[in-house]
Amino acid sequence: MSAQKKPVAISTTEGFVCGGIAACIAVTISNPAEVAKTRLQLQGELAKGGGVKVYNNAVDVIRKTYVNEGLRGVQRGLGPAYVYQILLNGSRLGFYEPIRHSINQLAGYSAETQIPFTSVLAGGLSGAIGASLGNPLFLIKARMQAYSPALPVGAQHYYKNSFDALSTIFRAERFRGLVRGIDAAILRTSMGSSVQLPSYNFTKTQLVKNGILPADSTWTFLLSSTISGASNLPRKCLAMQPADTVNLSGISPRLGTNTSHRFQALTRMYNQPTIRGPDGRLQGTLYRNPIDCLWKTFQAEGVRGWYKGTL
Repeated sequence: MSAQKKPVAISTTEGFVCGGIAACIAVTISNPAEVAKTRLQLQGELAKGGGVKVYNNAVDVIRKTYVNEGLRGVQRGLGPAYVYQILLNGSRLGFYEPIRHSINQLAGYSAETQIPFTSVLAGGLSGAIGASLGNPLFLIKARMQAYSPALPVGAQHYYKNSFDALSTIFRAERFRGLVRGIDAAILRTSMGSSVQLPSYNFTKTQLVKNGILPADSTWTFLLSSTISGASNLPRKCLAMQPADTVNLSGISPRLGTNTSHRFQALTRMYNQPTIRGPDGRLQGTLYRNPIDCLWKTFQAEGVRGWYKGTL
């Protein structure tokens, strides 16, 4: 009987690259749903009774977008979505293990030991790094996905491409415009990563340790990913969806010309119009911060407003 094959550890760079590639494959498939979610979150923003209903549901968004804008409309924001996913998930997967090992050693444990507290902390920190690096790309991704020349909802921002978006925002708002909504993004991503990464790691370790599946089996990775996703689903739908809704409105729709931010606390904070205040700084015309966005959304649209775009 041959000895069991010892799993080969991957480097931080390999983890970053593999995480980025896997995320890009996934986002190609999921991007149409993101376009639908974004537009549903912005539809009827702060309107009593829901306002004018352009789209009925996610399927209706995709159908109408395809009819009026073609495949390009259904895949709006795909370019920055790729870069965002590489930065976000490359960082989350690439930095998680090194951070976890370092925290374990600082706490006096073996680097490889699975400890709930250090795993959750490492997941949260790696998520914060990814969210910080990816925030400018998420901002322009949201604005591009919200833009529709045929059936617009919310503030509209037209950019020729990602470079045009970044340069336009930087010229109008400088560096501050590119990091708009970063606090909400860090909070949201840290929350998700603190559950997803440790649960994936724990599940994989238990499957291998108890001889249920081999370390290098595709089924091991698939089952670990499924359990990790399922463990995060209730919290994502109930707790993180309102944060997503706030994010879209924070994008600035008008800067005197026409620019916007996006995320519904995250969506709406990214997409709201902006004006220049007495101090010369650009500020949102609808919301002061994510909490203000959640409160105003609740007042105008009720609890259902927080869960617009839930797919």
